[in-house]
Amino acid sequence: MFSKACEYAIRSVIFVATSSMKGERVGFKEIAKEVGAPEAFTAKILQKLAKSGIILSIKGVGGGFEIPVEGLKEIRLCEIVNVIDGDSIYKGCGLGLPKCSETHPCPVHEKFKEIRENLRQMLETTTIEELSMGIKSGDTFLKIQ
Repeated sequence: MFSKACEYAIRSVIFVATSSMKGERVGFKEIAKEVGAPEAFTAKILQKLAKSGIILSIKGVGGGFEIPVEGLKEIRLCEIVNVIDGDSIYKGCGLGLPKCSETHPCPVHEKFKEIRENLRQMLETTTIEELSMGIKSGDTFLKIQ
């Protein structure tokens, strides 16, 4: 459903947020390792996220990536998806057809329309704080140990 880059971006933001809750900054190599992503790919994703303002990139000794803890409740999953994948997830055909529409629907068009709307609602209402709290409490995880 999400591109691989978007999956890594979401995992990365959650990891950075969880680290920020502990008062820690993390480097891109540590992030890549923790989210199971290639380092070079992770670096590019983190650049996009920092440029968009979702995460902060601090240069120099003691630098790394962080998110101000007070901002965690403001960042919604839809922001990450929009930065990495754009809005195609809300518009694409469930079967991948290039010209699926209301007037020329694919076999799953009506059912997939409902799924896309539910997905949009979930992405718009889910905060990074909420997801990070699950990691912090141990109820959820980012990778299999």
